[in-house]
Amino acid sequence: MTEYGRGRAPEPWHPEDPLYGDQGWTGQATQQGQVPYAGVQQQYPQEPQYQEPQYQQYPEQYQEQQYPQQQYVPQDQQLQHQLHPQHQQLHPQPQPQPVYDGQGWDTGQGQQLQEQAQYQAAPVDPYAGAEPYAQQVAAGYQGEAPDLYTTPEAFPPPQPPGRRRAEPETVDEPETEEGEESLLAADADEEPPGRGGRRAGRGKGGKGKGGKPKRSGAACLVAALVVVAVVGGGGYYGYSYIKERFGATEDFAGSGSEESVDIEIPKGAGLGQMGRILKEAGVVASAQAFVDAANANPKGKSIQPGVYTLKKKMSGAAAVAVMIDPTKLNVITVTEGMRNSKVYDAIDKKLGKPAGTTKDIAQREAKNLGLPAWAGTDPKLIDPLEGFLYPTRYDLGKDSTPESLLKQMVKNATAKYNELGIEGKAKELGLENPLQAVTVASLVNAEGKNHDDFKKMAEVVYNRLKKTNDVTNQKLQFDSTYNYVKNQSEINFNLKEAQAFDNPYNTHFVKGLPPGPIGNPGLEALTATLSPDHGGWMFFVSVDGHTTTFTKTYDEHLKLVNEFQERQKQQKNGG
Repeated sequence: MTEYGRGRAPEPWHPEDPLYGDQGWTGQATQQGQVPYAGVQQQYPQEPQYQEPQYQQYPEQYQEQQYPQQQYVPQDQQLQHQLHPQHQQLHPQPQPQPVYDGQGWDTGQGQQLQEQAQYQAAPVDPYAGAEPYAQQVAAGYQGEAPDLYTTPEAFPPPQPPGRRRAEPETVDEPETEEGEESLLAADADEEPPGRGGRRAGRGKGGKGKGGKPKRSGAACLVAALVVVAVVGGGGYYGYSYIKERFGATEDFAGSGSEESVDIEIPKGAGLGQMGRILKEAGVVASAQAFVDAANANPKGKSIQPGVYTLKKKMSGAAAVAVMIDPTKLNVITVTEGMRNSKVYDAIDKKLGKPAGTTKDIAQREAKNLGLPAWAGTDPKLIDPLEGFLYPTRYDLGKDSTPESLLKQMVKNATAKYNELGIEGKAKELGLENPLQAVTVASLVNAEGKNHDDFKKMAEVVYNRLKKTNDVTNQKLQFDSTYNYVKNQSEINFNLKEAQAFDNPYNTHFVKGLPPGPIGNPGLEALTATLSPDHGGWMFFVSVDGHTTTFTKTYDEHLKLVNEFQERQKQQKNGG
């Protein structure tokens, strides 16, 4: 379908044009076949409306001159022309004069003026030639029509045929970061002047000839650097691996330099991990040298974790020789039942301090070392820290001091006592305070041999402390308490002298428990003390020095004592 009145040649009808009919190129619509915007009929009450006239047939001469192609004529107009040919001859229609705008284009107003004159001269059937269902436009004034291009929703005015161009397809391109734009700007293709859009031969997606994407020089450079880095790094590690596995093992010679360093070997470390730790510290030249030396030494796999003082630039064999010697291990081990006096001596020796240094600090700084609130303040206590240096191993380093070690030991003991709930257990056992529970555990640890002995030994203590005890009269009579006062560990001593020795710690002389612990009990002794064997044991004796025998009556005990004394005589006489 074509539309007429727009110029010298037919133009395709825009299907989305809101105006229905002919219009001029200046945007002023004619009165033929117009439809108001959005289907709303405009009303002008102040002016009378007039009927839409029928379309007039233009003379053939004018049609050939203005419209080279055949013009569309409604059927009803053709019928009128056939029925009244004389009317066309008697009243010839004047030729419409074209009216041009400032750009030289026919506006269609000449035809409009001609039609208005026809309306006044010869009225005809108002419905002839009109579309039966088309909406009619109510014009306000003659020669005027509403401008439907001024509303915001309207389409833009049409362009002349010579200026019409197909709208370019727009492709949404992803936004790029500022860094990417600056990187790719130098590599972008320059557009030739006077052209819009992309260069010929470039399609969507920024592709060049053949549809292949073009790569920038910066991207290629980055890719090349990545490849070089990967290949170079892989080659380096591959070379290192091959050299370590198949090359000659690097190793120092001799026992090392004068510079020493403390090395801490963690628990569970294997020989390979030990070797890597030593290599990082500069002790050995390579981890493999240490591993080879440890495998070659019969005791190489017995190296214990802990802190070792080693020299730098040692051979693998020299490092292994130091680490398999337990005395070279830079640690302090507090054993179960160990007295504080022994612990103080070990600290002084390991740290290279004068004898008595740690003991003086313990007595002077006892209140500042972290003791619990229930720790004893009895002036009869020989050592307030006794029983609070928890048995375990303590690694030493360059920063270790007597005070720091004592604080760590007290902290460990307090934590363990709290974990066992010693305060509540002491009340259940009828003890006066938690310190007495630690004291009982220290006695049990000193007299017993194993966990089974500890439980029976704790039962002996509790039974002898009872007020109903008329056999020992609430005396414990433990040899370990006399030895503690004497700072000795003797089995054969004069019993009469012990019974006559007046000291609050000597249970051969005093009733009940001593003022405080006589050593540092271990975990087994502590748990046995808090959960004793309720077998009713009252006495015990070790006849052979290895096995402890427990009895409930004094007569049974005397038999065992006589047996023990006879054995001692035979050993003294060399029997």
